[in-house]
Amino acid sequence: MTWWQDGGVDQTVNATAMRETVRRLWADDILPSLSGLVAIPALSPGFDPDWANSGHLAAAVEHVRNWLGTRAIPGASIDVVELPGRSPVLLLDVPATPGAEDKGTVLLYGHLDKQPPLGGWSDGLDPWKPVVKDGKLYGRGSADDGYAGYAATAALEALRAAGGSHARAVVLLETGEESGSPDLPAYLEHLSDRLGDVTFVVCLDSGGNDYERLWLTTSLRGMVQVHVTVRVLDSGQHSGLASGVVPSSFRILRELLDRVENAETGHLLLDELYVDIPADRAAEAEAAAAAAPGSMKKAFPLHGGTQPVDQDEVELLLNNSWRPTLSVIGASGFPEPVDAGNVLRSHSTLALSFRLPPTADSAAALGALEKVLTTDVPYSATVELAGLEHADGWNAPATAPWLAASLEEVSSTVFGAPWRAMGLGGSIPFMGLLGEKYPEAQFLVTGALGPDSNAHVPDEWLNLAQAERVTTAVAHILHAHATA
Repeated sequence: MTWWQDGGVDQTVNATAMRETVRRLWADDILPSLSGLVAIPALSPGFDPDWANSGHLAAAVEHVRNWLGTRAIPGASIDVVELPGRSPVLLLDVPATPGAEDKGTVLLYGHLDKQPPLGGWSDGLDPWKPVVKDGKLYGRGSADDGYAGYAATAALEALRAAGGSHARAVVLLETGEESGSPDLPAYLEHLSDRLGDVTFVVCLDSGGNDYERLWLTTSLRGMVQVHVTVRVLDSGQHSGLASGVVPSSFRILRELLDRVENAETGHLLLDELYVDIPADRAAEAEAAAAAAPGSMKKAFPLHGGTQPVDQDEVELLLNNSWRPTLSVIGASGFPEPVDAGNVLRSHSTLALSFRLPPTADSAAALGALEKVLTTDVPYSATVELAGLEHADGWNAPATAPWLAASLEEVSSTVFGAPWRAMGLGGSIPFMGLLGEKYPEAQFLVTGALGPDSNAHVPDEWLNLAQAERVTTAVAHILHAHATA
């Protein structure tokens, strides 16, 4: 049994029953349905502009809705909400157990949209073919983030089966997260009265540096994106005739990038992109590096003798969570090398993706970038900016005593290893939106992904044992929230 203290009254949960219920649900109910979800090519709207007609997002929503309809949770309701012109959200609304009606709403978040399939999957694997092998479920959307709705629902079922308590719980599954959640602000406004007083947010779209413990994400970076085009000619010209007379559009673009980034170190040069790293987050990075030594250096398939940008793993963690970075993620105006003639091209375009510290002002960062890229342009060449986007990051509030105690409990009883926390280099726009809307809420951002889960790239896979443990941990923590 597990005990939680509430005003001098012991609240008990049958931990064995909870664990066995989770195990049975994953083996018998979740895995078959999740495998079916993997088979649906539900690309996020940003990658499938014709999503409304292709019907794949609707099919994913219907697939999970049908599974939710088989759950025997008393009083639960299921609803698909679709605002005009926006991708749908799926809601499971579960009433509070007796005695927890005054604990507000727990919002459990996940998403059903997926990244593109990409090529290069290993032999026998395919983005839309679920394969279970060595305790892993392979397929696009298995780990990011198809399992989340199943895990959240199973946590509620297992908690009830174990005699536990939970506040009113709403599982919200969106279908635009991989496109930056552009529709979520409208849905949060539309559902505001319905959601009520959100006191606890659980997000299962994250993970950590190993599969030995529960990892918490305590911050998320913001972002700025911009497509920069330098145009020097109305049409391409013979390079033998024009070079030395007409400046190269790519050389000008390189000069502009040198205003933004030190090419030798990767250090960005604009003050608006930086913040002071909080002491508690720096301490978390040190603890995370100690808990999983080597995990950051080994997280990615570096080619040949390529080395990470620093040998100090604490510095790598801070680079990835609290320092700004630039990635060139796309280019146009360049023919394939095999097709390249001797032409001085009319223009060059690069797509620039900046990751920002969690508390940086993304609008100010974008403004600074716009200014430096368009002021005093060499040779007075034309600079065009397009595709401008910006989004603030998120930094978790201080952990409430009840949550801290519960984390210690599940670390001991579920994982047998201490929990750890770290910042995540990516973005989950939903967290920033919720942080603004519910500033008093506690946040549990976690998940079953590990450093080699291959989210967004070939061979994506879900660690099924870790998914079970995370599900069980969430069940325990929901009970702690309800009885705090």
